[in-house]
Amino acid sequence: MPEPSAPALSWFKSSYSGGSGTECVECARMADGTLVRDSKHGRGPVVAVRGQAWQVFIGALRNLRCED
Repeated sequence: MPEPSAPALSWFKSSYSGGSGTECVECARMADGTLVRDSKHGRGPVVAVRGQAWQVFIGALRNLRCED
């Protein structure tokens, strides 16, 4: 796995982020999965998630229903 701060990684925040500096998670795609880190601590710990597990996670998020 490359260094999380390597320039080749393109870190991004969710399009649902507020943009007010309160975002706390950002991701970077890799060939074999996704990296996740705290946006306020870019040089801090990184969680690596394999591709299939990431797809299951994203699918579960899409299926969430908000209750009023």
